[in-house]
Amino acid sequence: MSPNVIWFSDIGIKDIGIVGGKNASLGEMIQHLTKVDVKVPNGFATTAKAYRKFLEHNNLTAKIKTALVNLNVNDIKTLEKTGKKIRELIVNAEFLPDFIEDISAAHKKLGTKSVAVRSSATAEDLPEASFAGQQETYLNVEGVENVLTAVKKVFASLYTDRAIIYRINNNYPHESVALSVGIQKMIRSDKSCSGVMFTLDTESGFDKVVFINAAFGLGELVVQGEVNPDEFYVYKPNLVKNLPAILRRNVGEKAIKMIFSTSQQVTKIPVPENERKCLSLTDNEVEVLARHAVSIENHYQKPMDIEWAKDGEDGELYIVQARPETVESQHKIQTIDRYKLEAGKKKNHHPNHLLQEVGEGSIIISGRSVGQKIGQGKAKIILNLKDMDKLKKGDVLVTDMTDPDWEPVMKRAAAIVTNRGGRTCHAAIVARELGIPAVVGTNNGTELIKDDMEITVSCAEGDDGFVYRGLLPFSIDKTSVDKMPELPFKIMLNLANPDMAFSVQNLPNSGVGLLRLEFIIAQMIGIHPKALLNYAKLSKELQNQIGEKIINYKSPTEYYIERLKEGVATIAAAFYPKQVIVRFSDFKSNEYANLLGGKDFEPSEENPMIGFRGAGRYVDDLFRDCFQLECAAIKRIRNEMGFTNIEVMIPFVRTVSELKAVLEILALNGLEHGKNDLKIIMMCEIPSNAILAESFLEYCDGFSIGSNDLTQLTLGIDRDSALVAKSFDERDLAVKELMHLAIQTCKHKNKYIGICGQGPSDHPDLAKWLMQEGIESISLNPDSVVETWFNLSKK
Repeated sequence: MSPNVIWFSDIGIKDIGIVGGKNASLGEMIQHLTKVDVKVPNGFATTAKAYRKFLEHNNLTAKIKTALVNLNVNDIKTLEKTGKKIRELIVNAEFLPDFIEDISAAHKKLGTKSVAVRSSATAEDLPEASFAGQQETYLNVEGVENVLTAVKKVFASLYTDRAIIYRINNNYPHESVALSVGIQKMIRSDKSCSGVMFTLDTESGFDKVVFINAAFGLGELVVQGEVNPDEFYVYKPNLVKNLPAILRRNVGEKAIKMIFSTSQQVTKIPVPENERKCLSLTDNEVEVLARHAVSIENHYQKPMDIEWAKDGEDGELYIVQARPETVESQHKIQTIDRYKLEAGKKKNHHPNHLLQEVGEGSIIISGRSVGQKIGQGKAKIILNLKDMDKLKKGDVLVTDMTDPDWEPVMKRAAAIVTNRGGRTCHAAIVARELGIPAVVGTNNGTELIKDDMEITVSCAEGDDGFVYRGLLPFSIDKTSVDKMPELPFKIMLNLANPDMAFSVQNLPNSGVGLLRLEFIIAQMIGIHPKALLNYAKLSKELQNQIGEKIINYKSPTEYYIERLKEGVATIAAAFYPKQVIVRFSDFKSNEYANLLGGKDFEPSEENPMIGFRGAGRYVDDLFRDCFQLECAAIKRIRNEMGFTNIEVMIPFVRTVSELKAVLEILALNGLEHGKNDLKIIMMCEIPSNAILAESFLEYCDGFSIGSNDLTQLTLGIDRDSALVAKSFDERDLAVKELMHLAIQTCKHKNKYIGICGQGPSDHPDLAKWLMQEGIESISLNPDSVVETWFNLSKK
């Protein structure tokens, strides 16, 4: 150690005042976490003392203070002029001879050809505010002269426009912040991949997962949001138990990557089309990174934001930065704000439409949602910072991507839309800090959205965010959930969308009463199971279409099983150990026909609503092999991943013999009733189910009433027909009589009885009647849970 430089191995987190948060964290990890196989590249740091001595030697302290006194950061032009003047003063100043000697000696001892030169401010990475990304980083720097030049540029970057305004907005005096510079061995991720990871879900704050972003090449493009990366969710408790832990894998576009050029610089190149569709990490690498993340979180005892890189030369995974996560981890859920678009919007998304064809309320474009809010205003297309004055407070910023220089203008926006970036890019991180909705990674939002167009940006619909034309009406329900009133039964959730699982698990609930497989099949798979089972016999055109989707899986059927597993496991993990009832697929033939390849395998029926569906499909030779794929997915989730909170439900069972036949198929496929505590529920949605309740209940663990189909079949009303829709009412006396019979029979036989139909969500009086009948659980749509709960508690 000298007054100027200190090795990472000699510093720890207590030394933030000496070497800044980033370098102190690197030292802390080298000292403590390398013992548990977390690899951190070696290096050294310049000291805060050396930085201050540099300013004093060049008489810069007073000059900087004078330049910043009474600065109005809302005056963008003056801010730009002031920042530029200070940076020029620093870049043109001289280093002291002893500083040059110490850097040269340490650089020689490090003994690596190429280094990264990174900033580390003494005020960054604090629990209450992240100063990350405010200063510059220089990669692939070779030779001590270039290192010294980069150090001076990093010093100057303490006074970028974004850094100045950030400190002022966070009430940090400029003179109290010093800069340390980390000189670190360069990891050759330009030959491999890199990215960022968080030890919680960045959108909901759900802390039982590690969220990993990955893309090819250097990680700067992921951090800056220039690429739409791959995404992985890993379940922490399963890592501890050494069980399969990967919940989700989402392939990002990864259109470009950053690599080293021959002139000690970096350059961006396109990623070949065939590589873009491939995941950038293997499952084993994903789990190794997640274990590193958990080790780091356990050491620091707080949620962490971590940058990693895979070396293309030695194949190892390295941690290159770690800082506290400062947004979701600070958010205490006392009140739930639920944003909801009002009825009447059109959800027809046509990516290649002409803009004039898009009517009021139609979707213009979609991307990845950041947050769960809705924002609206006039769109301002800004592609260059020199045009930032165009955006007024309350406008929607629409741009290609953002970097830290954009932060002053982002503060004025009601919402943000970007062409590029994933949910850990700069735009996403800043949007979360500012509490505004953002839709990132739209690809061509700046083309389809027109300047001054009034738009609504919705992040209230799950993982996908939508940009609608017009200022659509929306509501915000604010509800305190500190202490919910007691009810004589369980309130559960109807849930089909895995993208919403981590956020809606925050709602008061006793688990999931209905998880529909149809949504996962339609949204996450999109291919008819028969097309995958008969892939080799398909037309070349259809094979090519399907081939693009299944490229990351061992076989076509493995794609189907694994994608089903991912969707269900995500929800099972979000609610574990609470009960999650998974209903096997209940598509009708016309709905299955809409899947890719479906028209080749589905019959044409006059009335699919009462045709080839539910249990009747499972036992039929035409569909049995498809049902076996569903069984395989559930078996993996329960038996391999350990999510025994999963129970299964059989829909649309017409006869007792049909139920017995399904149970035999389940047992043959590793889902034997009672084995490994497996409970099997039956939908009670056909009048015969209620009338012969005692007979059906001999073979299953209970009923879940499907009020939609029960009403349809009791009253003889096709619920898909608008002509008779006015007569459809789950509260009809005949329907209630059948529900009464089912409830009382289940209670008499000590079997589970719940309801998962739409009725209780739509009709509070029906929910109250069911409570009086003694039902065990009511499963509601997430948007009606809190309101219905309070209504039912009223005497």
